[in-house]
Amino acid sequence: MLNNSSKIMFLLILMMGTMITVSANSWLSAWMGLEINLLSFIPLMSDNNLMSTEASLKYFLIQAIASTILLFSILMLFINNLFLIKINIMINELIMISSLLLKSGAAPFHFWFPNIMEGLSWINNLILMTWQKIAPLMLISYMNQSKILLLTIILSIIVGSIGGLNQTSLRKLLAFSSINHLGWMMAAMFINEMMWLFYFYFYSFLSMCLIFMFNNFKIFNINQLFNLFFNSKILKFSLLINLLSLGGLPPLIGFLPKWLIIQSLVFSKHYMMLMTMLIMTLITLFFYLRLCFSAFMLNYYENNWYTKLYMNNFSYKIMLILSFISIFGLIFISLMYPLY
Repeated sequence: MLNNSSKIMFLLILMMGTMITVSANSWLSAWMGLEINLLSFIPLMSDNNLMSTEASLKYFLIQAIASTILLFSILMLFINNLFLIKINIMINELIMISSLLLKSGAAPFHFWFPNIMEGLSWINNLILMTWQKIAPLMLISYMNQSKILLLTIILSIIVGSIGGLNQTSLRKLLAFSSINHLGWMMAAMFINEMMWLFYFYFYSFLSMCLIFMFNNFKIFNINQLFNLFFNSKILKFSLLINLLSLGGLPPLIGFLPKWLIIQSLVFSKHYMMLMTMLIMTLITLFFYLRLCFSAFMLNYYENNWYTKLYMNNFSYKIMLILSFISIFGLIFISLMYPLY
């Protein structure tokens, strides 16, 4: 994607749109940043095939609807402030937060997200799962609608866990996993503004580790994981350990942000929400474990025609470094903590 100069330009504009939204001091300039971000992502999505064209059209329609609803609620807010017309602020904020949840793909507005993920390349999926969530989540964190957020958190975690159970496509599986993680990020918003960013950094890093490997080996379905023979057994093992790390299994680094959120929710006495989150995350770990059978069975049968895969030495080293951080990161952080 980055070999094309126009793609680099659109990528820079996409980043600029997010930065405008994050640093905006009014709702109208935040909406403008979201629009710049949307219009620059559409050219990045289209890869001259039918599935990506369909996905980019769906994405444009959904985001345009969300932007229209957001603009409507912003105008209602301005009318209320300028002309002192009595409009119920709670209802207006509800409309506003619903449009932002639709933009980020959180439940119950998640229906578009797995379908669009299925039609995109791995690099575009990484952008959609990580960078595209920054602006809407930042705007949601400014709002004070705890009851709506509570419902969204529980729905996102339930949908993300149960939706991924019967998936054979890795892109859809990661889409439902993303919805589940979105629930955890919004739960982190209950604690403080920085906690969800901390969770987001770890989630982005682990998603990058996985997608770097999936993209390098062109893996799109579960059966490819069972049949694929990596040049290194260590690499195959580390890929599937990365999956468990994304699921938040201790003692891997993906458990650290979950650990902090669990601790903070216990202190703030959100026991019922926390119990639901933990039970549903165990279901997520179940379908990650299902992908790991071929790695844990060391004598697993593999087809001979998958043995000769090209992978340059640089990519191999990068994958091993990323996997090493993912696997042993929590241990190093735990050892370094007493020094502070």
